[in-house]
Amino acid sequence: MEIFFIRALQLILCFMLLVVLHEGGHFLFAKIFKVRVEKFCLFFDPWFTLFKFKPKKSDTTYALGWLPLGGYVKISGMIDESMDTEQMKQPVKPWEFRAKPAWQRLFIMIGGVLVNFLTALAIYAMVLFTWGDTYVPLRNMTDGLKYNEMAQSVGFRDGDIPLRTDAVELERMDGDMFRAISEAHSVTVLRDGKEVTFSLPGDLSLLEMLKDQPRFAEVLMPSRIDSVTAGGVADKAGIRAGDELIGYNGQAFSTWNEYAVVRGSIADVLAQGNAADSMKMRQAALVVRRAATGMTDTLNVMLGKDYKLGIAWNLPTATRYESVTRTYGFFESFPAGAVHGWKVLTGYVDDLKYIFTAEGAKSVGSFGAIGSMFPAVWDWQRFWELTAFISLMLAFMNILPIPALDGGHVFFLLVEVIMRRKPSDKFMERAQTVGMTLLLLLMAFALFNDFRNFLF
Repeated sequence: MEIFFIRALQLILCFMLLVVLHEGGHFLFAKIFKVRVEKFCLFFDPWFTLFKFKPKKSDTTYALGWLPLGGYVKISGMIDESMDTEQMKQPVKPWEFRAKPAWQRLFIMIGGVLVNFLTALAIYAMVLFTWGDTYVPLRNMTDGLKYNEMAQSVGFRDGDIPLRTDAVELERMDGDMFRAISEAHSVTVLRDGKEVTFSLPGDLSLLEMLKDQPRFAEVLMPSRIDSVTAGGVADKAGIRAGDELIGYNGQAFSTWNEYAVVRGSIADVLAQGNAADSMKMRQAALVVRRAATGMTDTLNVMLGKDYKLGIAWNLPTATRYESVTRTYGFFESFPAGAVHGWKVLTGYVDDLKYIFTAEGAKSVGSFGAIGSMFPAVWDWQRFWELTAFISLMLAFMNILPIPALDGGHVFFLLVEVIMRRKPSDKFMERAQTVGMTLLLLLMAFALFNDFRNFLF
């Protein structure tokens, strides 16, 4: 429950910040061009508002809604989410949106997207300035990577260290590495101290690479025991730090990656709730290679009710291999943040093609999916990185030419400029209704996916 509240708090803080900034972008340009803003609302407020106030000598009411699906600014003389058609029947006032030239209305509509985009770049810059860029170079992962069946079918072998594709150098193990490999026609790896190049299909599914369990590639972790819990099952059996666990109940392995799969199968049996099978799972035959002698022992142990052996190993890559940190001065951080932000945005846009696949459609989520991206403990660096990413995501999604989104308004404004004629108010009302219906259906689908993923 604590983890849920930590993630929920991060999500709420991130969302509130980005909504205020987005709507503030519209508000800012409206004020620049002397367009009256009647209402500035954080979250939506159908039927009632949680809180509102209107400063003296101000045309704008500031409010807090109860439906946390976004926010809005109500701009005079504009067909928007409020669907205030009565206002549109009145004579045009000089302070209204519809009274302004097309180029001014265009700036007002892109204001939110522009602020979201610039906010993301600024956050990335400040993250680089504050924390730098710390990572473990692939070449420093001397044990190499562990590959699943899909990866091995195209030529990878356990222990390979990816160096480059036919298009780019591979510097670190991250989403960009997987994306580069998915699009590559060949890849060069370091295998047993020698560079080896082999062909790739060029159209591997990035979604499958990242969602498969085990993943396409993971850090290979030799099954060396780094620590033993005092008084635990392993300790009582005579297992010591430095020993290697190389077998469990007749299944041989050489890495903790494989051991995790074995333990996962035990968890599946326990989940069925069969008492006889559960008791059987407590009996474990271990094969251990001794660090002191190099000899192999087979040990029969009885696990406790927690089914734990009482052994541990160093999982974090940074503790196993030497990392490097790139530091940035204040002014250096801004171009570096811009480059990084643009790379993140183009990668996100490229990955959207997977939404139109059966598996990709299942991954479409709303607050549950986004909230799960935040860490289970409060980490300011990770919080700001995710906030920047979500800001870019909101910017791109809002600029799509869908009625009811900023991009829909921009599209019709561009049509107006090209055709030199405004679409009729009736047409805009119908387009707004269609767009809002589509968005509500999409939200319902995303919420359904969140619910299904929570249950299953």
